[in-house]
Amino acid sequence: MVAAGDAGKIGVAEKLGIEPDMVVQELGWDEDVDDEVRAAIEERCGSELLDEDAQDVMDVVLLWWREGDGDLADDLVDAIGPLADDGVVWVLTPKTGRSGYVEPSDIADAAKTAGLSPTSTVSVSEDWSGTRLVGAKAKPKTRR
Repeated sequence: MVAAGDAGKIGVAEKLGIEPDMVVQELGWDEDVDDEVRAAIEERCGSELLDEDAQDVMDVVLLWWREGDGDLADDLVDAIGPLADDGVVWVLTPKTGRSGYVEPSDIADAAKTAGLSPTSTVSVSEDWSGTRLVGAKAKPKTRR
């Protein structure tokens, strides 16, 4: 049975498309990240989040990103290196009005530079939003 306080946490992991046994890497960790979101993701995938030194093929990369953290496009290029072909990157940024807020257009521009496309944005906690980025899809096959 899921306790009332746990239901919201599991919901966050599900919003992010986290499934049991997925390999999830976390980049950009700092003391301001939401530990409840991290715990929910670990609980859902069944293992600890991997750091930047991991050599696995990743199903999901979580990139905590704040204004002033550097060059987002460069970090996205680094993030997609170990990503599975059908993997996704979630850029987690402070919400509007919070310190470190990032304009959605900045995320979209950096994603495009890195060869990614934003598909959706979700609220992951009181202070953080997540933008889902996926790789460019191959052109659909045409029937002859």
